[in-house]
Amino acid sequence: MLYSREILNFLVRKDVRKILKRKDSDAGERGRALEELRSSLFSRFRFSESAKRHEQRSCGPVLALTFNFLVAVGIIFMNKWVLQGVGFHFPICLSFIHYLLSWTLMGILKAFSVLPGSPPSKSTHLSLFTLGFVMSLSTGLANVSLKYNSVGFYQMAKIAVTPSIVLAEFIWFKKRVSFSKVVALAVVSIGVAVATVTDLQFSLFGACVALAWIIPSAINKILWSTLQQRENWTALALMWKTTPITLFFLATLIPFFDPPGVLSYDWNFRNTVLILSSAVLGFLLQWSGALALG
Repeated sequence: MLYSREILNFLVRKDVRKILKRKDSDAGERGRALEELRSSLFSRFRFSESAKRHEQRSCGPVLALTFNFLVAVGIIFMNKWVLQGVGFHFPICLSFIHYLLSWTLMGILKAFSVLPGSPPSKSTHLSLFTLGFVMSLSTGLANVSLKYNSVGFYQMAKIAVTPSIVLAEFIWFKKRVSFSKVVALAVVSIGVAVATVTDLQFSLFGACVALAWIIPSAINKILWSTLQQRENWTALALMWKTTPITLFFLATLIPFFDPPGVLSYDWNFRNTVLILSSAVLGFLLQWSGALALG
């Protein structure tokens, strides 16, 4: 009895009560911090969800595909004109200018809080790094192929990208394609091949580059679609994250594929406007392609 009374007296002492209150206060603060963290993550997730839904509502798949098709046709002829007609014989540097302008435009959107934020996804730095690296190969080699080959041969190589995507998704994800889609794909591929068969001019180096371009182009579309559809990335947010990586690898490719003399090029007003116009089309192509994949 005496022992229990001493324990009771110890617990009701002023300094012990302060310790207990402080512990309760610390526990309450930790609880509030955890609650704020949970609500912050939830709000970010909801914001990403709403941004994704708003993007999908604003630009449906049919509109995105149509817009992407028109921009893709326009940029092929514009890049061919820049690479040959204007005499800008630097395909990797042209790709670098495209992505640099895209990153600048997205930076302006971010400064005005228009650029959607990154979702609280499970995307690892490795997946974003891989996507940025593959994008540099896909875009850079595409322009190198366009420089050394005719538009018709470039289009023929581009046809092979879609079957490569179907094959890669079947191998990696066991994703099967219905017979009707296979028939539609074959009809479209044959139609484009027939339309461009009269313009099949290429060099041996250009043909090798075109074949090497098919694989990273297919991987690029698979990775981009996977990140957008499974991890709730918006097109602009994913472009903002991967563009610096793409710029870095494009800069490393310039000495291997571009001839020297880009700084001594005739940067007059006409040539500069045409190159920047090509870069604007490059930004629209990347954005519309991401919308179509998402």
